[in-house]
Amino acid sequence: ADDGGDSVIRLLLADDQAMVRGALAAMLDLEPDLTVVAQLGDGTGVARAVVEHEVDVALLDIEMPGLDGIEATRAVQEAAVAAGRTCRCLIVTTFGRPGYLRRAMEAGASGFVVKDTPAEQLADAVRTVHAGGRVMDPALAQESLVTGSNPLTERERDVLRVAQDGSSVRAIAAALSLSPGTVRNHLSSGIAKTHTSNRAEAALAARERGWL
Repeated sequence: ADDGGDSVIRLLLADDQAMVRGALAAMLDLEPDLTVVAQLGDGTGVARAVVEHEVDVALLDIEMPGLDGIEATRAVQEAAVAAGRTCRCLIVTTFGRPGYLRRAMEAGASGFVVKDTPAEQLADAVRTVHAGGRVMDPALAQESLVTGSNPLTERERDVLRVAQDGSSVRAIAAALSLSPGTVRNHLSSGIAKTHTSNRAEAALAARERGWL
């Protein structure tokens, strides 16, 4: 795609898998009105690159080293506003978890598509979010409504996040500077809300639903 004129939509791609990133870039660059101006292997430099390269739409993977796609979306929105410009974020992910969709939207993403979306559909999704619209993978959106919103409080999420590696109550308490009693309370309410029977199951269930 050539870079001339305002009609060309400037894209940034962030994905930690170089092959996926390369394939997406090659595919999108074939469209006459799209041009890939920046590619990154993690989420950390995304916000800076968006301002530096005057990016219109950032296509972000969710699970990346450094900042994940949801945190990167939040950072992009803040950086774009500070720079007095607009950059839309489109989450492109392998992980079609409904909780992710909700969190991405709360962070300011304009769309959420899965990686095996056909080229034409992906290009159309980019154009739609650039024009101020929203794009939602239909199956995910449906599942997101069924699963409902994240019932866990900030603290319950923190506790379950640390509990994922099988840490003891004492270790979780030390890691979060909480008392063991408080940790036990948060764990038991987390277990109840995930309808599981122990903290390992609760952490796993919460992670699979995209609640952590």
